Amino acid sequence: MDATLSAVRAEFPLLEKVTYLNSNSTGAFPRGMEAVLQRYGQTLQHWRDEAWEGWWADWLGYMDAVARFIGAPDGSVVTDTNLTTLLGRLGTCFDYQGERRRVVTTDLEFPTVPFLWKGFERYGAETVVVPSENGRMDEERLCAAIDERTLLVSVTHASSSTGAMLDLASVVRRAHAVGALVAVDAYQSVGAVPIDVSALGVDFLLGGAHKWMCGSIESAFLYVRPALLPTLRPAATGWIAGENPLTFGPVRDWAPTARRMASGTPAVLPSQLSRVGLDILASVGMPTIRAHSLRCTARVMERADEAGFTVVTPRQEERRAGVVALRFPGDAAVAQRLVASGFICSYRGMLRVAPHLYNTLEEVDRFMDALVAEARKEKA
Repeated sequence: MDATLSAVRAEFPLLEKVTYLNSNSTGAFPRGMEAVLQRYGQTLQHWRDEAWEGWWADWLGYMDAVARFIGAPDGSVVTDTNLTTLLGRLGTCFDYQGERRRVVTTDLEFPTVPFLWKGFERYGAETVVVPSENGRMDEERLCAAIDERTLLVSVTHASSSTGAMLDLASVVRRAHAVGALVAVDAYQSVGAVPIDVSALGVDFLLGGAHKWMCGSIESAFLYVRPALLPTLRPAATGWIAGENPLTFGPVRDWAPTARRMASGTPAVLPSQLSRVGLDILASVGMPTIRAHSLRCTARVMERADEAGFTVVTPRQEERRAGVVALRFPGDAAVAQRLVASGFICSYRGMLRVAPHLYNTLEEVDRFMDALVAEARKEKA
């Protein structure tokens, strides 16, 4: 294991108690969060309104740190408590009455995405769901569904169930060629896969802190391509989205930055907590994290092949994020027993193994040893 990664491992106390390969569900929390919680508690116990000066600076600082982490300029990211809230607010920026009113998505999205866009059909939106095959999306089929009637393409970068990654470049090219915009759900890739939104050319990218970014459960973000900011006027809005909210005067216009996509009083504690994990990831660097992730997921696949399990996640490195999904007889019961014995994974129709920067190859092998032993019990 890389020396930097070995040092980072000590920052995650959970690893002292269990074998934790569950980062696609919830990342391990760094010990530095405890100091943030204590400081927050002390602030509440000795409350003065002046605390908001520091909290405001912390919130703005975290949003710009997220922007830099994904290759974006300062002022292009806003945070809120969850991705659904941000995507829904983005949806209120558009008019669905003209010919260009289609939202193209896929059947691989996290449940919030199709449910949300279904809701916008009451305002005239037309949802087009492109089917996948064997848990993977054919980009040619997806691109064929994008035409001059398409307003927005709303797709996941990596599948929440299998980690299968989409070739975003081809989708963005097709969408922009016909005048459509692209919103990407990167919750299952950011923090596990290097992302450069400027290079990708995406219009909007959403993600969250509590999985691969090792942050707070109540913290999600939205990136907006800066050139689009002046055109966005969300109907679901609030005073913090205004140009000068801290004057507490009447709101006359939206903020010039991505803060125009905020709403009411911001959730400051989640951003303070999430800054701890983000700083750790940024200090290690995504190239190092990605290389280690690929080594670990390759080991999971190798051990799965030896055991005769079905590997659902794509094997090509450029096609998989940080999780490996496995199927075999009795996999649900095996996952339950593994968790009960301290080998933490998740089950969503298949057993999902998700090593991260703080895991070692030895740990992966211990986990797979336990997995294979439990699978054999199912056969006996």
